[in-house]
Amino acid sequence: MTMKVLGISGSLRKGSFNSGLIKAAIEVAPADMTIDDISIADIPPYNEDVRSESGYPPAVAALRAAVAAADALLIATPEYNFSIPGVLKNAIDWASRPPEQPFAGKPLALMSAGTGMLGGARAQYHLRQLCVFLDMHPINKPEVFVAHAPTKFDATGRLTDEPTRQVIATLLQALARWTLRLQATR
Repeated sequence: MTMKVLGISGSLRKGSFNSGLIKAAIEVAPADMTIDDISIADIPPYNEDVRSESGYPPAVAALRAAVAAADALLIATPEYNFSIPGVLKNAIDWASRPPEQPFAGKPLALMSAGTGMLGGARAQYHLRQLCVFLDMHPINKPEVFVAHAPTKFDATGRLTDEPTRQVIATLLQALARWTLRLQATR
């Protein structure tokens, strides 16, 4: 059986290092895992009035359906002001609204890339706080923090740093084991 993972980048930038991490994960995924990525670029600012009057906007409905259909999630996020980007928080806020909040019970792996020394570590820790309320189950190790990201990607946005590619492969193997373990307890 092939495990279905949904990759979400918390960045909208064309040359995003975090989107590059998702692309690298697709390249190094185990043979029994597929990773589909979804863009959050078309998700409008959250407005409960819109949802209660018109339902979910199409981009939000697509995200909710993709999260629900996935066996596990993979989020790559930059760090903005010691936290996750507003666009990622906005997408999570929209998708997590009732009914049937699709994040509940989902295994999750996190990655982050940044230009500084911490590689987005604070954003990941902040995102883990959201996981508690949303009932997502993030794996703890390995942690993937890509520091000094501009030195690890080529001009086309491809991750070229082999040790980083290897730790992403290890992260995906851990995510697969964690997902199977959680599925066995349901």
